[in-house]
Amino acid sequence: MSMIGSNDKLKQAAAGAAGGEALNVEDVFSTYVYTGDASARSITNGIDLAGEGGLVWSKSRSSGVGVGDNYHQLYDTERGSDKYIFSNATNAEVTSSLLLTSFNSDGYSIGTRNGNNQSGQDYASWTFRKAPKFFDVQTWSGDGVAGREISHNLGSVPGCIMIKQTTGTNNWIVYHRGANGGTNPEQYNLYLNLTAAQEDFILFDDTAPTATNFTVGGYASVNGSGHNYVAYLFAHNDGDGGFGPDGDADIIKCGSFNSGGSAAYVDVDLGWEPQYILWKTNQNGVNWYVWDTMRGIPTDGNDAALFPNTSGLESVAGNYIDVTSTGFRLTPAGWNGLIGPNYDTVYIAIRRGTKVPESATEVFDVSTRNASEPAYTSGFPVDFAFARAKNIANNWDTGSRLQQGKRMFTNLTNAEASNSNMMFDYQDGWSAGTGASTEYLSWMWKRAPGFFDVVAYTGNGVAGRTVSHNLGVAPELLIVKHRNNAGGWLTYAEPRGISKYLFINSSAAETDVSSGYDFFYSTVPTATEFTVNSGYGINSSGNQFIAYLFASLPGISKVGSYSGDGTDGRVVDCGFSSGARFILHKCTSHAGNWFLFDSERGIVAGNDPRLWLNATDAEVTNGDFIDPHSSGFIVNNTYGDLNDTGRDYIFYAIA
Repeated sequence: MSMIGSNDKLKQAAAGAAGGEALNVEDVFSTYVYTGDASARSITNGIDLAGEGGLVWSKSRSSGVGVGDNYHQLYDTERGSDKYIFSNATNAEVTSSLLLTSFNSDGYSIGTRNGNNQSGQDYASWTFRKAPKFFDVQTWSGDGVAGREISHNLGSVPGCIMIKQTTGTNNWIVYHRGANGGTNPEQYNLYLNLTAAQEDFILFDDTAPTATNFTVGGYASVNGSGHNYVAYLFAHNDGDGGFGPDGDADIIKCGSFNSGGSAAYVDVDLGWEPQYILWKTNQNGVNWYVWDTMRGIPTDGNDAALFPNTSGLESVAGNYIDVTSTGFRLTPAGWNGLIGPNYDTVYIAIRRGTKVPESATEVFDVSTRNASEPAYTSGFPVDFAFARAKNIANNWDTGSRLQQGKRMFTNLTNAEASNSNMMFDYQDGWSAGTGASTEYLSWMWKRAPGFFDVVAYTGNGVAGRTVSHNLGVAPELLIVKHRNNAGGWLTYAEPRGISKYLFINSSAAETDVSSGYDFFYSTVPTATEFTVNSGYGINSSGNQFIAYLFASLPGISKVGSYSGDGTDGRVVDCGFSSGARFILHKCTSHAGNWFLFDSERGIVAGNDPRLWLNATDAEVTNGDFIDPHSSGFIVNNTYGDLNDTGRDYIFYAIA
């Protein structure tokens, strides 16, 4: 996906449907995690259900107290907020006004009951908004006639259709375009509430769905006389999605893959990184699985699974799948533990966010530690963070959503290690540690096009290997770290050129490839990929790496450079209107620390609190190194280090 070149168009694109532009993923889909509090509340996920309609699928992650409290509950706007059905049961719909109480213009509201709001219990919900080429809901009264055509408003041929009789006890019937390996899939069906393999039955009258209707047989499960039915239709985009900032992105795919004959990685190419995957393997006795990155699909870590066909609680049992920048992969553990040899698996995958941020507060924050979880709060789901105490000497804890449960330190070369506090399955923050303290702070980023991205990859030892990313623009600051072995925080800064590199964990000056190693293969990163050499620190075969990609986004972030002139009061213009809230600063031509300033601790016209990302030193406040300025910030030379004559500097600032 290419990025837009002007500020005005960026804002128009980010406005989405409200401005008549193409919809973003965030407009039509949400995974929302929360802890119940037994108080009537609103779940604000940004999805317009009141005006556009759709489906809310809710599930407890931890144990409820009553019969049915752990069931998957599905509510849709066609039947009304007071009616729900269970994906894991044959039951007819239940009527209650005490669980989901309303569909709203920015989400939905829930009541005080245990089914979706028991105090202290954890829940997840997936919201699907009705939109052409994404999702639709249809209802009908059965007439018992085979070959009955049901009209729909998906605007494209459905990739998957889930049907439930709502007035009687019957199985869920599922059509999927990948059934039978994609050959005549309309002749087969699956059962959402069962572990059964696909069946060759004429529930869809052996008639393929079209862009305007689908066909059902005269059977009680899909069209019995005197019964009512609901169908959930999921699109399959194949280069025709029409979503995202440029109106040319696919965001949902309904496909299939074969596990192969041996326990190796199986890569599924979607063309983009997913945030949600629902799948069923064509075997008897095997569950349906639903995975999402909000609850956790860490790369090379244990994944959080729920099961649409059972009331079972969330399982975090193994490293079964990983998401990639271009799709997802079945791991050898997944092959052994879930699928086995030469089985077909059908899936629905939904893309991670496509919205370009309109303000820095949507994607960056600094927080002191709270008394309750999450330990550090933000106004958004956090994808990357580092944290430390400011007034004592200590390491910089660093983690990301793709590394859930593991940490590294920016001031050390250590490999990542397990840590139970490094958790990112929160809607508005991160960390399972608690204990209120203004001593401890965290700096937090959200992934967003044009602003910031994270990529985890496995090295293959091939020089010139390209690694795909979803930043949407060429990264201007690129940091790569070896995960499973010790290694420096290798850093490319676009203002200094591809022939030079730095290390975040070191105060050393930049190194030229002529006297060092050509880590990035002398190849400038692009809007879709960066290139790596074969070496140990960046692409050694079989080893795990993680890359953090930062870019300048007008009015929000700026990666830049300047040459020192030895003066005080020098303005560094970042194109901001209210100054910088965060500044990372490094002398590149000479040895010097990675200075970190932020407005939470103070960017003031006077002595400035400062830390160094490469060092354990406590905060120091005995010098006026930097001052605020509306366009960015001011550097002084009274104490050196930030504007010395004849020295070169880089910086990364956020408004």
